[in-house]
Amino acid sequence: MEWAQDDLPRQLPGRLWAAPTSGPPSVPAAAVAALLRPAEDGPAVLLMRRAERADDRWSGQVGLPGGFFQGQDGDLVQTARREAREELALDLARDARLLGALRPRSPLRGGAAGLSVLPLVFWTERAPRVELSAEASAAFWLPLGPAARGELAGEQRLLEPGGDLRLPAFSFAGSTIWGLTYRILTDLIERLRQEGAP
Repeated sequence: MEWAQDDLPRQLPGRLWAAPTSGPPSVPAAAVAALLRPAEDGPAVLLMRRAERADDRWSGQVGLPGGFFQGQDGDLVQTARREAREELALDLARDARLLGALRPRSPLRGGAAGLSVLPLVFWTERAPRVELSAEASAAFWLPLGPAARGELAGEQRLLEPGGDLRLPAFSFAGSTIWGLTYRILTDLIERLRQEGAP
């Protein structure tokens, strides 16, 4: 998959939804930041591995920086920026450009039924410095070119009462990216591939 990365910050907003920049959400909501940067083989997106914590329903999983809306945020863009700052010491307001939003998604597992998660897409020209908080055990950049070509295809196996459940995933550098994050990233890849509005 070839992408003209110089054009992405200009073209991609036309393929995304407008980001909500005023007012609180009307339903239980969270926001995640899909921070893109140019890389050798297409754009790369910043992911983090959540620290192992008993009070975190997604403990130890790989995902996008983000979290639940809080009253002081004002809107979900501020939620994404606050969470990126708290988890990885990123200043998205200073170091990245907000391009737009993907359609909201809901987790299918983890006891979060009814939660609306808004993925917000940001662009930076160079990788910002990342500092891991107590909430994160690692951070890395996933190359979307190989993911789009199927080179990172993998699966996540879950033991269910009726037998093993196999879910599609990306496999990269010893990490498995699955579930909600996988669905968000496949949606993002489709936006990168397409021309015109979503």
